[in-house]
Amino acid sequence: MKYGNGTRHRAAAALGVLLAASVTLTACGGDPSGSAAEKSEKSAKSAGAPGTSAKPVEDPVVVTYDGGLYVLDGRTLKVAEDIPLKGFNRVNPAGDDRHVMVSTATGFQVMDAVGRRLTDVEFKGPKPGHVVHHAGSTVLFSDGTGEVTVFDPEDLGDTRPKSETYGSAAPHHGVAIRLANGELVTTLGTEEKRVGITVLGADREEVTRSEKCPGVHGEATAKDEAVVIGCEDGVLVYKDGAIKKVESPTEYGRVGNQAGSDESPVVLGDYKKDKDAELERPEQVSLIDTRSGKMRLVDIGTSYTFRSLARGPHGEALVLGTDGKIHVIDPETGKVTRKISVLGPWQEPLDWQQPRPALFVRDHTAYVSDPSGKKLLAIDIESGERLASTRLPQSPNEVSGVKGH
Repeated sequence: MKYGNGTRHRAAAALGVLLAASVTLTACGGDPSGSAAEKSEKSAKSAGAPGTSAKPVEDPVVVTYDGGLYVLDGRTLKVAEDIPLKGFNRVNPAGDDRHVMVSTATGFQVMDAVGRRLTDVEFKGPKPGHVVHHAGSTVLFSDGTGEVTVFDPEDLGDTRPKSETYGSAAPHHGVAIRLANGELVTTLGTEEKRVGITVLGADREEVTRSEKCPGVHGEATAKDEAVVIGCEDGVLVYKDGAIKKVESPTEYGRVGNQAGSDESPVVLGDYKKDKDAELERPEQVSLIDTRSGKMRLVDIGTSYTFRSLARGPHGEALVLGTDGKIHVIDPETGKVTRKISVLGPWQEPLDWQQPRPALFVRDHTAYVSDPSGKKLLAIDIESGERLASTRLPQSPNEVSGVKGH
């Protein structure tokens, strides 16, 4: 199974017992592996650990490359720190204005991006998957164990924060999100078959569930806390205590990656309709209206990848196309209102772990990576103006950062 772009797993094993209620509270310190601890110690000595004179990084952006991570100043894009870290690593916002979560071979490791260093805090677990921040909680999903970990990102520091854990019935490539009322929405499945979601109350008793979502993958939250979960034949929308299925307009219509905004009731999703393609290069995106329960397809005239979707400061739907442009879509009408030229034309590689241009948006700024040119660019979304650019020693892969101040 591929753990980055949600590629469909075609095994047909039956789904067993779906979910076990296993809630524990933990407040223990991190227990990183030796290699992670050594790198944290090395990073701390040279990169802004408490007691050193290293200058904090303003609104840091973190970029992965083959063998490490760059920490950049979010305004100038100057490289503040180069942190070696072997393996294929991924990055996500931790949910506060200082930290990011780094997915490594052994789990989720906390990076102090402002202090330009890896900490010793690690949430261990094989095949670390989705990181979701919503309503003051950050939720981690370990694909290798099916364990869900929930914590308050404001408690992050040099010791592991108190966390709540929940055990799925079986390991699978899943995702979970904690809502403002304490409910937990989490996926159902095994390594062979993923079928839907369950919603657990604050007491972790089941509120409702749906198993009408083959190949369940990805999540996004829209205005009024409507949750959208992708399926191979549409999406599930959880809102006001009920789950509703929104069918795809084609027989096979897979939505596996979504981008939501608190400013809009419409969720942006990808859309693939060739069930047998080794690598489909879609040219349509989906817009899911959580009010009406309807899906609209928008043809943008170029292909894109799972790292191409984002939302603007006013809820605009943003898609980085292989034509090198950011396509700005009005989510209410489905019209492409603007195209912002950023890069030259590019093509998605077959291997999902290989670098391809990525889009990360924070406030009014879009950060776009250019692996072939070894560059990172900052673009003002509303004016289309290039705010900054930098050339990197290595080709960038994933791009992320802390929340804006």
